[in-house]
Amino acid sequence: MAASIRAEVITIGDEILFGQITDTNTQWIGTELTNIGVRVTRKSSVGDQADAILAILTEAHQRADIIILTGGLGPTKDDITKQTLCRYFNTELVLNERALAFVTAFFERRGRALTDINRTQAFLPANATYIENNWGTAPGMWIGHEGRVYVSLPGVPFEMKNLMSHAILPRLKAHFNPPVIKHKIIRTVGIGESFLAERIEAWEDALPAHIRLAYLPSFGGVKLRLTATGNDEALLDQQLEARAAEVLPLIEKHVYGYGDDEIEAVVGRMLQEQNLSLGIAESCTGGHVSATITKVPGVSACFWGSIVSYSNMVKVKQLGVRQETLDNFGAVSEQTIIEMAEGVRRALDTEIGIATSGIAGPGGGTDEKPVGTIWIACATPQRTVTRLLKLGPYREQNIQLTTMYVLNLLREELLSLSNKRTNQ
Repeated sequence: MAASIRAEVITIGDEILFGQITDTNTQWIGTELTNIGVRVTRKSSVGDQADAILAILTEAHQRADIIILTGGLGPTKDDITKQTLCRYFNTELVLNERALAFVTAFFERRGRALTDINRTQAFLPANATYIENNWGTAPGMWIGHEGRVYVSLPGVPFEMKNLMSHAILPRLKAHFNPPVIKHKIIRTVGIGESFLAERIEAWEDALPAHIRLAYLPSFGGVKLRLTATGNDEALLDQQLEARAAEVLPLIEKHVYGYGDDEIEAVVGRMLQEQNLSLGIAESCTGGHVSATITKVPGVSACFWGSIVSYSNMVKVKQLGVRQETLDNFGAVSEQTIIEMAEGVRRALDTEIGIATSGIAGPGGGTDEKPVGTIWIACATPQRTVTRLLKLGPYREQNIQLTTMYVLNLLREELLSLSNKRTNQ
């Protein structure tokens, strides 16, 4: 197997450190480098200070085979990447005739004369190979030094991505011939990271050396990422599929998808495959469940609509919840959530109804029903299933978690309906 190729990604610019813009470049670059078999070992951000850039370049040289920089290549005085690279490599800026011809033509096509400040775009470190940027005026640069490759790219995401895709990634792959890196992501919901790790411990311990497992927690779920490294892409895919099949019986109840699957897309597909319609009744989530499900293209084929019954009056008048139920048990109760889920089925004439009702916070809790007490339900033609959630004190988090959990409850019921049809 080819030796592992390591990369570091460095973003340059005070605006990143000040939080004035979001650094999306490092995430995208990391994904694309992984796709060609390069392992990103560190990502860093540094401001527009030459000494800080020099220090981080010196550190990266000790750790990485590839150092990729984005930002600081504009024509203004605060863009100091080229000058700093000259200091680092003990060289000077020189006029690159190809770069000058390109930037001159760039402005001529737009009916503008090349100014002195824009002419500086054509000056590059003497040891740099010019990489033409067909999407802007700042060129890309490739520098080989002591067995390492340094790549400097514009910070504008559109320009950076095109330069990486069309020029840099193919060149890196040809230069280093890196091993293949493949991922398999298993998405779970409703089980914590530690409980998940305990359940699959023996399986994880038996993984071969070239396949590694990572736990990626998120709202309401954990992604299991299997990463395999080798030379044969097809073989790695087979091995990853085999390992995923081995672990599935241990956690099948909690697995809702793979790769980029989002739970709303999964339940949307299941509803369409089973030709079932859905209605939603929301109280504490205030429409968040509906907004989430309608992100799925084509979901209008199965999602009829929703009723945001924030007040008890709407629960009674629109969903048919009995006043007696509210008086005796309250809006946040199993009895009420059952009537909400069944009521939205009747009101919207759907096969399936799901509902949420609870105390999202930060106020409104009692000793009996503290903040984070939430009931969810799913009503089908066969039965109504409920679940009590005991969440935390944070409103936004509670709304997001409730959305995730009620959609998962819907997924479980759709799976049950499908299995019953198969066994009939």
